[in-house]
Amino acid sequence: MTAHVHLCLALHNHQPIGNFDGVFEQAYQDSYLPFMEVFEPYEQLQISLHTSGPLMLWMSERHPEYLDRLRLLVEAGRVEIIGGPQYEPILTMLSSRDRIGQIQAYAHWLERNLGVTPRGMWTPERVWESSLTRDVADAGIRYTVLDDYHFRAAGVQEERLTGYFITEDDGRVLRVFPGSEHLRYTIPFQPVQATIDHCRQVAERTPGAVLTFGDDGEKFGTWPDTKQHVYEKGWLRGLFDALTENASWLHTVTLGEAVNRTAPAGKIYLPDCSYREMTEWSLPTDAQQRLDELTHAMEKHQHWKDLRSFVRGGYWRNFKTKYDETNEMYARMMHVSRRLADAEAAGVDAGQLSVIRDHLYRGQCNCPYWHGAFGGIYLPHLRNAIYQHLITADNLLQKVTGDAVDSVQATADDYDFDGMQEVRLSNDKLCVWVAPGRGGRLYEFDVRDISHNLLATLKRRPESYHRKVLAGPSSGDEEVASIHDRVVFKQADLDKRLQYDRYARKSLMDHFYDSDATLESVWRGDADERGDFVDLPFEAKLRRGEDRVQIQMRRDGNAWGVPITLTKAITMVAGSDTLEITYLLENLPQDQSFHFGIEFNFAGLPSGADDRYFSDQSGNRLGQLGQPLDLTEATALSLSDRWLGIDVQLNLDRPSGIWAFPIETVSQSEGGFELVHQSVCVQPHWHVRADHEGRWHAKIELAANCEQHAETVSDQQVIHL
Repeated sequence: MTAHVHLCLALHNHQPIGNFDGVFEQAYQDSYLPFMEVFEPYEQLQISLHTSGPLMLWMSERHPEYLDRLRLLVEAGRVEIIGGPQYEPILTMLSSRDRIGQIQAYAHWLERNLGVTPRGMWTPERVWESSLTRDVADAGIRYTVLDDYHFRAAGVQEERLTGYFITEDDGRVLRVFPGSEHLRYTIPFQPVQATIDHCRQVAERTPGAVLTFGDDGEKFGTWPDTKQHVYEKGWLRGLFDALTENASWLHTVTLGEAVNRTAPAGKIYLPDCSYREMTEWSLPTDAQQRLDELTHAMEKHQHWKDLRSFVRGGYWRNFKTKYDETNEMYARMMHVSRRLADAEAAGVDAGQLSVIRDHLYRGQCNCPYWHGAFGGIYLPHLRNAIYQHLITADNLLQKVTGDAVDSVQATADDYDFDGMQEVRLSNDKLCVWVAPGRGGRLYEFDVRDISHNLLATLKRRPESYHRKVLAGPSSGDEEVASIHDRVVFKQADLDKRLQYDRYARKSLMDHFYDSDATLESVWRGDADERGDFVDLPFEAKLRRGEDRVQIQMRRDGNAWGVPITLTKAITMVAGSDTLEITYLLENLPQDQSFHFGIEFNFAGLPSGADDRYFSDQSGNRLGQLGQPLDLTEATALSLSDRWLGIDVQLNLDRPSGIWAFPIETVSQSEGGFELVHQSVCVQPHWHVRADHEGRWHAKIELAANCEQHAETVSDQQVIHL
């Protein structure tokens, strides 16, 4: 009698909050629908299926017929629906209340719409910390899928990486399946027989074992080149044929059935971990490069197979240090979460809070909080979507907590968890965040009417894969490849577009340049920084008046070794969509000129479209937002986005030169390497000369005029608890 083995096929289908409708539709046509069509006739086969909340809500609106077919498969016992947090957040970055709330919100939706109560859960990006056990169990979940990499890191040997294990925290118990990394790379990238042979080897070694495949459903049609390979060339049908032909010893079962039929393989406590590739991506770039070099140098060593399990990369939370922009989104999300908890404790109406909570949960969707083989944080539309929901939640909290519409507020706290105080200025039009400890920069600029953060920018920085960009694209071949192995350029000459920034791309960044600095040298990052104001601490004072608030920041620094005092102030008036910004330079020598520039950056205003354009003080259009400008004797510049419905205006009280240029990154996505427009940099600059008192001053008005209000989530879309 042939030894038998159980195979759990667990698929994870996901599209993030903020992705384009056309991307959802293309993935549906290329992956989700054809997979179901191929799977339906194979009545002996079973799978476990996770569909993320954003994708499931989209399907319920655009393709309800898919849910009808899915419901029939569930009723027939062929598909097990597994749950998870509603909007696919990384659970480790959430508070316990939001972890449990997200999981229960999606469970309630599945109960109402598919008639199932999920007992299994997909852990987003398989990012794991032991403290999750308690919250996941308290949310009603009995089992989840991680990677066998987690178990290897805990010292589990290859032959024991089957079945499921029991883990525990604070007396709560959870069952955890080790998803096979080997199967992640054979399915669907190697011939079907490679998967069957692997299952047979496991059956012979460990009769009755449970083997788990858990991975993205998009690899069946959406990932590059897979549609033809999986469907047109028949790979998936071949897999299902092979599973059916070998059903006497190779049994497909759901995760739930595996739990019910088999005993746990043992008890385990897993380290903080994710799948192998994620631990590499979360490392600082230089460490990531060293790990890659070490791995390639050692992979042919006779002991490498034994050593590999003990070589680990980084830790997901360190994306918040690798990318300051990730930490900014995270801190903004945590601020909204705390305000919501305070409102709930104060007894605010539960119905109103459920709408706010849904926006918060949408703003926790993981994709733009990190970066690996997918675009992630490099995709502006995903970052903008996160901020849109967080700002909308903040706007609604302003209303339900009784803040006066015509009020203006100034508060200070360590909002971004860096050990320094930041300042928040807020009225009914704007909410801005200032970091005195980091150059007195303006690092978030929320326009409430359209729920848009004009400073959702991204710094150009080295990435480990830029070595591949410099080496050029790989030669084409006939074999389909994993997204981790492809080297494809989506535009030509990307190696010539690699540029890196010394400082964050924020606003009120104060530069002192050589007198001959040009647009081109500043754009390329070649212009020398001659002052020490751009990222060093300023002393700060808050002033509050009846209808206005002001933060005043001062630094005694130097430029070209000359001691200079720089004072800048930001004033916000109740009901106004304009910030008044004043600058004062003191202790300037009478006989010396200083080339002084004030950097602003504006994000979410795309380039390459005629309805996104610059205008001068007379209203004359100066071209699309993506083109460079080198203006002289200018007193104003406007950036307009007719699709977004906003005009951003800079008005200067003294004529200046103005440089403007696009900030573009070269980044990696599943489709290849690509150039992405991130923001527009605008720098008024002057050749400053002191007055008779050794002073120089300027006033800038920064206005955000909107012609429309942000769309809100319909009540039908809200997930009520």
